[in-house]
Amino acid sequence: MKFSNAWLREWVNPQLSAQELADQITMAGLEVDGVEPVAGDFTGVVVGEILACEQHPDADKLRVCTVAGHPDGEMQVVCGAPNARAGIKVPFALVGAVLPGDFKIKKAKLRGVESRGMLCAQNELELGEDSDGIWELPTDAPTGTDLREYLQLDDVAIEVDLTPNRSDCLGIAGVAREVGVLNRCPVEGPAIEPVKPTIDDSLPVSLMDGEACPRYVGRVIRNIDVSAQTPLWMQERLRRAGLRSIDPVVDVTNYVLLELGQPMHAFDLAKLEGGIKVRLAEQGEKLTLLDGQEVTLEEGTLLITDGKKPLAMAGIMGGEESAVSGETRDIFLESAFFNPLAIAGKARSYGLHTDSSHRFERGVDYRLQEKAVERATQLLLDIVGGEPGPVHLREMEETMPAERHITLRRARVESGLGVKIADDEIVDILTRLGLEKIDQGDEGWTFLVPSFRFDLAIEADLLEELARVYGYNRIPSVSFSAALDIVPDHEVELDGTILEQTLLARGYHEAITFSFIDRDTAALFDPSAEPVALQNPISADLAVMRTSLIPGLCKSLQYNLNRQQDRVRLFETGLRFVPGADLQQQPMLAGLVYGPRQAESWTGGKEWVDFYDIKADVEALLAETNAADEFRFEAGEHPALHPGQCARILRGERQVGVVGALHPQLQKKLDLPKAAFVFELDLEAIGESRLPSFRPLSRFPAVRRDLALLIDADVQAASLVETAAGAAGEMLTDLKIFDVYQGEGIDFNRKSVAMGLTFQHPSRTLNDEEITAAVDAVVKQLEQKYNASLR
Repeated sequence: MKFSNAWLREWVNPQLSAQELADQITMAGLEVDGVEPVAGDFTGVVVGEILACEQHPDADKLRVCTVAGHPDGEMQVVCGAPNARAGIKVPFALVGAVLPGDFKIKKAKLRGVESRGMLCAQNELELGEDSDGIWELPTDAPTGTDLREYLQLDDVAIEVDLTPNRSDCLGIAGVAREVGVLNRCPVEGPAIEPVKPTIDDSLPVSLMDGEACPRYVGRVIRNIDVSAQTPLWMQERLRRAGLRSIDPVVDVTNYVLLELGQPMHAFDLAKLEGGIKVRLAEQGEKLTLLDGQEVTLEEGTLLITDGKKPLAMAGIMGGEESAVSGETRDIFLESAFFNPLAIAGKARSYGLHTDSSHRFERGVDYRLQEKAVERATQLLLDIVGGEPGPVHLREMEETMPAERHITLRRARVESGLGVKIADDEIVDILTRLGLEKIDQGDEGWTFLVPSFRFDLAIEADLLEELARVYGYNRIPSVSFSAALDIVPDHEVELDGTILEQTLLARGYHEAITFSFIDRDTAALFDPSAEPVALQNPISADLAVMRTSLIPGLCKSLQYNLNRQQDRVRLFETGLRFVPGADLQQQPMLAGLVYGPRQAESWTGGKEWVDFYDIKADVEALLAETNAADEFRFEAGEHPALHPGQCARILRGERQVGVVGALHPQLQKKLDLPKAAFVFELDLEAIGESRLPSFRPLSRFPAVRRDLALLIDADVQAASLVETAAGAAGEMLTDLKIFDVYQGEGIDFNRKSVAMGLTFQHPSRTLNDEEITAAVDAVVKQLEQKYNASLR
């Protein structure tokens, strides 16, 4: 919100400088982005009047003008502006004047003709963007008056960066109310009295979607003069607020928007066919907007129509076909309340952002519409004349926002703010903010929330209002004390930080990606799931909630590869959102590896990572639970992973994760030169660890026996190890597979697996008979279960 300091002072005028005022409202929660002059730095420019204008004798594009306004009388000025002519008032820079950019005006000769001064365009004074000719001032501008004094240019524009909850301050009226409360100053805006209708004309209004638009106010005004000029004072206020003057009707609606915070629109009445209907768009309807672009409307977009065609996107932008033009004689003024949920995100979905959508999607006072229409009517009658009809209100009371009552407890004020505020001051602050006290008891008060404060709903909101108006700097800094129960530490719960530190130690970097992705990407990684769609997406690329963390990591991989980082190790912890009867939000840990196994070095090899590299990283994570023996890997399937390089991770019979290489087709679609390997773990499923326990170290020697077995090629190593360990008995302390061979000398359907078995007793030395018996038991069990034989 940008506004002129001088305009605000007409509403409320505290004894503060502009900078002090900016600092004050910043401390009250309305952060000021900047305070800047409303005009360029210039001196010596007065209101001049061209008395005569003749063609330059030696230049076709120059004119010799006789200009009044100089203290010493009429002056001759050579001007090249195409609109220079006798009878107009213009900015006249006298000899000795200094224009913006430290440009000094001197006596000069142009093609042999003396020129004493300069007639200025808007952009030359930094008072606008018009550079097509000299700036024509109103005919009643007093000749010879200093231009800065005439236009009151010793003013500043204050720009406030409002948080979305403070939509009530998106107008001069709202900001003035805040300033009045902070300084205990009276707020006196313009008197807005109902305009008496002189004709009976009106348009019927039908609200087809009362939830989205429960309130609509309209008025017909006939026989206006659109050729009239918008008053300079209004043009200046619009310019200082960042808006350009277009025509009197549009300027008035923009002025009311800035003054009261209520967006409005004016239709050319002659271009409307029938009454007004507010409804949702049908798929495929088209509308040409005021900016000239044609949009194809989506279902769910709220429209203003005349029953036969769309006229405007409600709360966003009007249509070109029904816009006011130079031929307009009759207009229909509209002022409506739209539910913020019906407008939020719609403008962005069409690539738009307007002053109206900015306000409506944050919330507009739902009782302001008649006042805005009356104010606009007053201004229009003063500028373009006309015959107003009655104000026509259409309201669906059952869908209007309900009145809100908030109870504030006395005790809660002191406990919540840490300062005791007198009862009278509490009531005074809140009532000056617009709340109405409707009840008072021994414990506190009940207040009625005004219609313009959408952000007040609970007791804590009132505490915030008290704190910022009372003054944060008046609240003492004190240490709070409270009785706290010591919460027991559940030692069996695995701290996620340990898992993160493990991955960092193994060369990973932590990534943080969006929880929402585009629908096409979601379908690539999990085609069977229907992800949860956002009602108000930031963009089309962030439209649905992720069902896996892997897509975000893959996007980060692409980002790194595009920046010549070919060795990538990433992990992320976060939620995935699993759709169903009840949306499940599951905490997950995912990782990705890509590129060479080792960083480039004269000692390192050039091998690329494979499945077993990332499997080793996952095993290191599972080992942190002190229950690695509870987990196992089984060949599995996943739509995003390679069919032959994918494993399910199980804890007992429950799947807790997946690990593998990206599917070749997905790798190709992501434009990855080589395979990337990923894993994803359910943090809740692996979160329960086993408490470590001490077991004395044996003082007696360990004995190792190696076995080389021929088994069927499809036998899984994990099941082989599990069976061997079960048969070896309690003296077995370690079992490792150290070699696997398939090839020459072995049947095509068989493989050789070599395993080492280590035996040790805690209290004595084992003899050969005991070890041989244990090894024979292992061989026998493997023969029976897997048809294994010793090589």
